[in-house]
Amino acid sequence: MYKALLKPLFFRLDAEEAHHLVFNNLKRVYRLPGAQAVLRGLYEHQHPSLEREVFGLSFRNPVGLAAGFDKNAELTDELAALGFGFVEIGTVTPRPQPGNPLPRLFRLPKDEALINRMGFNNSGAEAAAARLRRRRAPGLIIGGNIGKNKDTPNELAAQDYVACVEALHEVVDYFVVNVSSPNTPNLRQLQEREPLIALLQQVQERNQALPQPRPLLLKIAPDLTDSQLDDILLIARETELSGLVATNTTISRTGLTTPEAQVTAAGAGGLSGRPLRRRATEVIQYLSSRSRGQLPIIGVGGIHSAQDAQEKLAAGAALVQLYSGFIYEGPGLVKQINQALTRA
Repeated sequence: MYKALLKPLFFRLDAEEAHHLVFNNLKRVYRLPGAQAVLRGLYEHQHPSLEREVFGLSFRNPVGLAAGFDKNAELTDELAALGFGFVEIGTVTPRPQPGNPLPRLFRLPKDEALINRMGFNNSGAEAAAARLRRRRAPGLIIGGNIGKNKDTPNELAAQDYVACVEALHEVVDYFVVNVSSPNTPNLRQLQEREPLIALLQQVQERNQALPQPRPLLLKIAPDLTDSQLDDILLIARETELSGLVATNTTISRTGLTTPEAQVTAAGAGGLSGRPLRRRATEVIQYLSSRSRGQLPIIGVGGIHSAQDAQEKLAAGAALVQLYSGFIYEGPGLVKQINQALTRA
């Protein structure tokens, strides 16, 4: 139904307008009497073989929703009814910010890809925490993807990440430090060895001082070289990270079939979707091999089918996340992946 009826309708709208339409309608449907049971019947697939224990947390299945879709923790219960085993909210910043000017989200249908330059638009950490305190979905793991405000200089970035940890630690199950988005000026400079160690040490110090420290992960870009990935593994060990999220969007436009003029018209931003599949898998495989499988990895990038998800898991990912694939394939993709994993 999604691909035959809803997707053509949504794709006639501006990409961000369609996103808001989906949000609002999913909220309305979820409130209808009996709707939760119907949604779970349509999209949920449970089986003991799907359960995963990763960085000390129990996931009911290994398929999650990547950060960027539910930035403000508005739909966690609704997304749980669509079969996700975990949802990563954010990217959340300490203070609310509007993000970059519109338009800032673009589809490349020929490539089944998206370009976004959202710029961490969100309502702030305190607002997200308040919403999460009201959620009711049992068994759903919530990740908190955290970043810095655009006007915070890099030398003070750690203060923003720490502020997010303090605001969200009671309502999320794990944290992801996002320094790999290409849409906040100079943010990716924090991926360099020295600033990244300093940042993670300060965030980890505050995290460990809390009554219930949360697993702390780092989200990395797919555009890093092998030597930079080696540095990431050393940094992860030195700062006692619980895992990595591989990968964020790419700034590369290599190999697209969309006409160059259309890609150029979309402008700057991070590319996600099918074109990212191979590179994301390569990064996962490299990190898993070099760490000898000792550092859990959440694999994300170009997952549009059950086979794509199985590829990420075979490469060494412990869990997977959807974003563009969820938009192009619809909510049925979650069930398809879980069913395939059950049969495997």
